[in-house]
Amino acid sequence: MMKQLLLIFFLLCSRTSSQSGPAAAPSDPTTTSGQSQSTPPVLPPSSVPLVASGPSGSVEITSILKKAGKFSTFIGLLKSTQMDAEINTRLKKSNQGVTIFAPTDTAFSDLQTGTLNTFTDQQKTELARFHIVPSFISMSQFETVSNPVHTAIDGNTVGFPLNVVGNGTHVNMTTGVVNTTVDSVVYSDGQLAVYKIPQVLLSQGILRPQAPAPAPLPPKVKKATPLSSQAPSTPTAASVHPSGGTGLPRYPAAAVSVGLAVLAALSFFL
Repeated sequence: MMKQLLLIFFLLCSRTSSQSGPAAAPSDPTTTSGQSQSTPPVLPPSSVPLVASGPSGSVEITSILKKAGKFSTFIGLLKSTQMDAEINTRLKKSNQGVTIFAPTDTAFSDLQTGTLNTFTDQQKTELARFHIVPSFISMSQFETVSNPVHTAIDGNTVGFPLNVVGNGTHVNMTTGVVNTTVDSVVYSDGQLAVYKIPQVLLSQGILRPQAPAPAPLPPKVKKATPLSSQAPSTPTAASVHPSGGTGLPRYPAAAVSVGLAVLAALSFFL
């Protein structure tokens, strides 16, 4: 009887030990020292374009941005400044290509309220051109691009500096006013490259204070004419010949008589 009880006790102990496994690893990321583990690094922008490239010669910038979505404000800026037509024309006639940094709708909404409405037409054109580079730049080429990058503002890099630095996976941009990065590739076909950026590229040249319109000139005050110059001149009396010619001036009759008497007296003594 004692043996049977010992056998049953042994079997129960064996079953309990087999059901218990190794302790599970703690799910809490906190280390034994009480410090949290480092957060994973930010993933680089995807090199896969958001919009697939189309057939050659059929590329239109506004169509690409519409397909990608979330670029309505930038599309409106390109249309109002007629830069969309200029980009499409350049893609058809130039072999250098075009690179565009496209701010999202959120980027424009992050601007100070009414910023675009306060811009003049010239400022809006400069803003659109500042997001355009008149040459194709791939993600890998940002590592060796010359700074400052010449944008479509006639190569003006003084008031519109754009410096771009890439390391193969990340692209950082600075204008002296804005620091931002490239989020993703919207489109790339070897001729046109469109990159999504989370901020609008502003520069001192765009934000410069506008000179006020010149005040109208005061009316010119006429100088007073001297009274002596206003007196009419007295013409010398002259005899007019019946033929119309002007003869010698006429003298009074008394003067003529005196002259004749003087001549007669002189002839008497001679």
